[in-house]
Amino acid sequence: MPPDAWGLVAVAHGAGTGHAHPFLLGFTRALQAQGLATLRFNFPYAEAGRRMPGPAAHAIATWSAVADWIAERSPLPLWAGGKSYGGRMASMAAAEGAIHPAGLVYLGYPLHPPGDPAKARVAHLPDIRQPQLYVEGTNDPFVDPHSQLEEAVASCQDATLHWIEGGGHSFEVKGRKRPADEIGAELAPIVAGWIRARR
Repeated sequence: MPPDAWGLVAVAHGAGTGHAHPFLLGFTRALQAQGLATLRFNFPYAEAGRRMPGPAAHAIATWSAVADWIAERSPLPLWAGGKSYGGRMASMAAAEGAIHPAGLVYLGYPLHPPGDPAKARVAHLPDIRQPQLYVEGTNDPFVDPHSQLEEAVASCQDATLHWIEGGGHSFEVKGRKRPADEIGAELAPIVAGWIRARR
């Protein structure tokens, strides 16, 4: 919680990681430098030490509990999102009305399993009323072909797509070795700017 915080971003982790992953640490620290409070949390399966996600209903219930916990403690507007799986679970929670954030932020939305665009995870996206920001790497196998993601974003009520040139699923760029926390931090100004424009 930085001094004079003007918003709060709750950030969920990707499927095979947890709330203390360096990417999320770098991202949230850089958001705090932009004046945004942040909250990171684990889904139940990660808290139990498992690497494979449990049922989506458990993750949606977790998102609901996190939103309620924040609402009891902070008057700041909540922006919900996360890395890959964590962001997708936030989108499902919003589509079902389990959470009511000011907006949603996805860092590498997993549109479909790599190499299997026929299994697109898009049916619920047009039901989301809040603004959505998709930050995606151009070399991410979860959003190939790009046109499929562009069509999904166009189907949303209010959505913005921001491409990171050369970025993979974790925004790593081939031939440019950087630590995960630095990669996460570089995305924060994009996200903070988008949130600021929608205050």
